[in-house]
Amino acid sequence: MTSLPDPIDNPEALLQTRDARGVVRLTLNRPDVRNAFDEPLIALIRRTFEALAQDDSVRVIVLDAVGSLFCAGADIGWMRRAAARDQAANLEDARQFAGMMHAMASCPHPVVARIQGAAYGGGVGLACAADIAIASDKALFSVSEARFGILPAVIGPYVVNTVGLRQARRLALTAAPVNAAEALAMGLVHQVTTPEALDAAVETTIGQLLNNGPKALTEIKRLMDQLEVGPITESVRELTAHTISRVRSGSEAREGFAAFVAKQPAPWVPPTQG
Repeated sequence: MTSLPDPIDNPEALLQTRDARGVVRLTLNRPDVRNAFDEPLIALIRRTFEALAQDDSVRVIVLDAVGSLFCAGADIGWMRRAAARDQAANLEDARQFAGMMHAMASCPHPVVARIQGAAYGGGVGLACAADIAIASDKALFSVSEARFGILPAVIGPYVVNTVGLRQARRLALTAAPVNAAEALAMGLVHQVTTPEALDAAVETTIGQLLNNGPKALTEIKRLMDQLEVGPITESVRELTAHTISRVRSGSEAREGFAAFVAKQPAPWVPPTQG
C-alpha cells in the first residue's frame, strides 16, 4: 500500500474562485503537462468536491482548464510510478482515482464542464462525471487507455452511463478520437460552440441553473442517480479499481508504457501501422 503525496504540495494545480452568486469555478492548472492527473491533483480534486458538497452557499460548479487542452488523462510521471508498482499499490491508486470521480459525480450541486480542447482518458471521465458538458468545436475526445495496454476501468461506468454501452464499447475498444460534432451526436457533450462563444454558452447555462431552486436541483441529481441504467455503487467502484490495478501491473501495460515513453509503436502494433 502506498500513501498519496499531500495535495498541499501543489495547491495551484487546481485554482478555485467564487463569485457573489455562489458560482464556484475550479480550474485545472497544469498546462505544462496538458492538465494531466497525478496523485496530488487527484487528491486535491476529491477533497475540493467533498468540501463543496457540504457548502450550501454553493449554487453551481464550473470545471474548466488552463491552456489549449482540457485534460490529457494520466500524467506520465504517475504512469511511470504505476508501472513500477505491484498490484496492491496500483489498487490503492485506483481507489483514490475512483474516489475522485465519485466525489465529482455525486456532488449535490450542478457541475458544468467547460471543455475548450482535447480530453483524453480520464479527461473524458471528467466530462462524463459532469452534469452538463459544453465544448468548443476544437475539442477532441479519446478513451485512449487501450493504446497503452490498459483499460478505462474507473471511468468506464461514467462513460457507459453517458453515451450508452454500445458507443462506450466503440470508444474504449478503438481508442480512436472523436470530434466535438461526433461527441454531441452520441451525447458525450450537450452543446458545441465556437471557441469565441464558449464562455457565453457556459454563462447562459449558469443563468438557467440559478433560476431554479437549489434544493430542487439537489433532489433532481439524487433521483437521476437512482434512475441510471447502472448506478455506480461502491461495489462497482471496487470492481473497476481491482480490474485496473490487475491490468496496470501486468506485462502488457508495462510494455505499452515503455513504448509510449520511447515514442515507439507498442509490441502489438503491426509494422504497417507504426
